[in-house]
Amino acid sequence: MSGPPRPPAYYPVYLSLADRLVVVKGGGPVAERRVAGLLRCGARVRVVAPCLTRRLARQAASGEIEHLARPYRPGDLEGAALALAEPGEPAADGAFFAEADRRGIFANVEDDLHHCSFIMPALVRRGDLVVAISTSGRAPALAVRLRERLERELGPEYGALLELAARLRAPLAEAIPDFEERRRRWYELVDSEVLVLFREGREVEALERAERIMGVAAEEPGR
Repeated sequence: MSGPPRPPAYYPVYLSLADRLVVVKGGGPVAERRVAGLLRCGARVRVVAPCLTRRLARQAASGEIEHLARPYRPGDLEGAALALAEPGEPAADGAFFAEADRRGIFANVEDDLHHCSFIMPALVRRGDLVVAISTSGRAPALAVRLRERLERELGPEYGALLELAARLRAPLAEAIPDFEERRRRWYELVDSEVLVLFREGREVEALERAERIMGVAAEEPGR
């Protein structure tokens, strides 16, 4: 006997939210975490909630976020690129999601798959390295445990390597027009001991080794 049809798989994607409006319904700890991530991505954040955590209240007072000090009401999502909500009253959550759906805005009500057009992965960040982990909404606790494991295994050396890679990219592209040769050198860099040197705090040796592998000098930081 066949079981119920399997729901369609989620399509993983990283969004650019710089200077885009994101509306967050709710002002509690979940909203606080979401707002922190959104601000890190350069989003313009509007929080709709009667009350805020202390941190959110400070951010609203300083102008980091916009605050509508009242419950959500239809129309609050006008102009939004994304919509996030803490779980609250079912009727309000349903209305929030319905408005997002009408406007073609992807929305997520925390821990409520019926009111989600996308799901939030567990994230590991090491500088520009971002690893997203999802269980397709089936067992978020497992995603959290996998994130914790990766956080122990992936140290700050990965962020340091990516910062150096950014400084090497333009000089390499200018010096080596052949794509296959550039790709060969990138893989040699990633497979080399440069990560180990960064892990051991030997930044100067890591830079020298990377420049030898790539055959170019890295740009100065901040360029």
